[in-house]
Amino acid sequence: MGKRLYVGNLSYDTTEEGLRNAFSEGGGSVADIHILIDRETGRSRGFGFVEMSSDQEAQAMIEAWDGRDLDGRRLKVNEARERR
Repeated sequence: MGKRLYVGNLSYDTTEEGLRNAFSEGGGSVADIHILIDRETGRSRGFGFVEMSSDQEAQAMIEAWDGRDLDGRRLKVNEARERR
């Protein structure tokens, strides 16, 4: 299990600060957050990555947030895969 999580189906209104607050609310320690931005439009591409401080926290966040609503959208949260 890795500490880096993929978070998909984000609302265009979700900010990195809002995502950090959401993932920290259960007592988790968020090490880094990055929401990808479209170069042409300057708005969110609808997904991002959250890095937790430990593998155990990452697993807990998957269980807590996969399928849960944030800013009106049902999130898809799973372990991030390495780029090919």
